[in-house]
Amino acid sequence: MPSPHIPRSGLVLLGLLSLGWGLNWPIMKVVVTEVPRWIFRGDSILLASLGLFAIAWFSGQSLKVPRGRWPQLMGMASCNIVGWNMFAIYGVSLLPSGRAAILGYTMPIWSALLSVWFLNEPLTRRRLIGLALGMGGMALLIGTELEKLRSAPTGVILMLLAAIFWAGGLVIYKRNPLPMPISSLTAWQALLGGIPVALSGHALETVEWGRVSFWPMFGFWYNVFIALLFCYWAWNKLVQMVPAAVSSLGALIVPVVGVFSGMLILNEVPRWQDFAALALVLAAIATVLLPARQAA
Repeated sequence: MPSPHIPRSGLVLLGLLSLGWGLNWPIMKVVVTEVPRWIFRGDSILLASLGLFAIAWFSGQSLKVPRGRWPQLMGMASCNIVGWNMFAIYGVSLLPSGRAAILGYTMPIWSALLSVWFLNEPLTRRRLIGLALGMGGMALLIGTELEKLRSAPTGVILMLLAAIFWAGGLVIYKRNPLPMPISSLTAWQALLGGIPVALSGHALETVEWGRVSFWPMFGFWYNVFIALLFCYWAWNKLVQMVPAAVSSLGALIVPVVGVFSGMLILNEVPRWQDFAALALVLAAIATVLLPARQAA
């Protein structure tokens, strides 16, 4: 049974994960200016899976999938890789990157609800407070873009669907954890999900890699090595270390990083709501992560 609190190593992973995924929201918008969306996601996911298999191989980890667990692995790949990535890449291309990140990270709402129904995880008072604070911060940021959201309902729907798929993949794993090393588990998910995305992408789209300029190409390789290879490994590691609701709430920092990195990279102008949301999200994370005071 995982600990209800994230240990020190988990906090380090959480910080790196937040930066890696948060920075990736504006970076993805840069990439899709020159690289077709399906090809971008399919090729980067497949390349990341090869890197993960190499890590697992050279570290001596078993690549064997336990007997009878292929359907569960396919379900995780369908949600975590195909559903999340495809809905998210189309959503972020239709919305400001920071706002897309916020909508994508409504995932804790869905995972918390699904965890109650399918995992019998209690919604404790601390988790409810953390969830309320985090969602309050997101509501502030979403509120600043109501007119834009109304004018782009497709992007909003796609990002919410991406969040639901991500939450579904988390619950599929937590309901009956796969007894596999993290690198192997993540590699198989990336491979099984990346193959259909890449094949369909190259069947429907074309790209001349030699004509792709520096920053979109930089963003592509950032996705391969940081956003996919490292961050997916770190996310799955956190999922194994803590309950689903805790790991989901802990990841609330990512959309805040996404908003502020969008300001830095895409010249978005900060507002008071952004700073207020940052305070609320940090308070949510502290509520969930800091250990409760022990009785004497």
